[in-house]
Amino acid sequence: MNIAGIEDLCRKAVLLLAASATFVGLAPAQELQVTLLGTGSPQPRMDRFGPSILVEAGSEKLVFDCGRGATQRLEQRKVAFADVSALFLTHLHSDHVVGIPDLWLTGWLRGRKVALRVWGPAGAKEMMAHLEQAYEFDVHIRRDVDEKLPAQGAVVQAQSIEQGVAYENGGVKVTAFAVDHGLVKPALGYRVDFAGHSVVLSGDTRYSENLITFSKGADVIIHEVVEPDSFLASNPAMSSQRMQGIVAHHTLPEQAGAIFARAKPKLAVYSHIVPGNASNLIEPTRKTYSGPLEVGEDLMSIEIGEKVVIHRAQP
Repeated sequence: MNIAGIEDLCRKAVLLLAASATFVGLAPAQELQVTLLGTGSPQPRMDRFGPSILVEAGSEKLVFDCGRGATQRLEQRKVAFADVSALFLTHLHSDHVVGIPDLWLTGWLRGRKVALRVWGPAGAKEMMAHLEQAYEFDVHIRRDVDEKLPAQGAVVQAQSIEQGVAYENGGVKVTAFAVDHGLVKPALGYRVDFAGHSVVLSGDTRYSENLITFSKGADVIIHEVVEPDSFLASNPAMSSQRMQGIVAHHTLPEQAGAIFARAKPKLAVYSHIVPGNASNLIEPTRKTYSGPLEVGEDLMSIEIGEKVVIHRAQP
C-alpha cells in the first residue's frame, strides 16, 4: 500500500473513532430514576401531596397513582405532562386518583397529541369512562368549538389488569402484583425493571407475603406506612373502631421492617405516610430492620444504577 493509501486509511479510522465516541456520549443512561411526587395520605397537607410516584427509564416516563397535586409536582420536576407515557393505578381509593382529570386534561392543553393510557385494577376502565363522560362538555368545547385541540389527545385508553406483566416498552417492564389492603380488593403493587435494575412500589397494603415474593432482588422498595399514635393524635374525633379499622389496612413500621429484612433491598423508602408525621418511623423500624432506610419526602428523587443515590428537593 502506498503512502496516500495509508493516510486515507488513517483518516477513516479517526472518523470512525469520532463517530463511536459521539454515539457513546449520546447513549441514554442505563438507570432508573424515581421521584416521589406525593408522599402523603388523604389528609390535606402542603408538605405532603397525595400519593404519586414518577419512574423514568430510558425514554419512558411512568406515573404510578395520581393523587392531589401530582401535576404541580410534575411541573416542579420540569416534566412535561405530554411526555408521560402511561399511568398505573394501585387501587381506586380517592386519594390515589383525584389528580387524574388534571393530568389528563392539562396534559392535553399542554401539548399531548396521543391518548392517555391507563392501567389499574378491576374498575379502572369503568372509572375512566365515567371521567370522560363527566368532562364531555370541556372536551367538546376545546376540541370542536374553541381551541380546536387535537382530538386524539383527549382520548383515554384504559385497561383493567390483574397480577402479571402489564407493560413492556423500550426495555422497561412493569409487573403488577396483588397486595393486601384489607377489605379494599383488588389492590396492586408494581415492580419496574430496566437495564438490570428495579424498583418495587407497594401501593396501599398491610403486611404482604406476595409483596415480599415480588420484591426479591429489587434495588429499591418504596413502601407505605402507618404510625398509629400520630394517626390517633391527628384525628381525635374519630371513633376507636374506625381508627383500628384504618390502621389494620396499612403496615406498621415494625412490620415494614420485617418485609425489608426479608427482601433485602439496597434501599428501603417510606412513602404514603399515614398520617404524614415522619418523626416516629425510624426507631420502630429498627426493631426488625438494620439496612439502608429513608423516610420519603415530596420531590425526593432516587437514582438506581450501579449505586443508589438520593437527591432531596431544595427548599
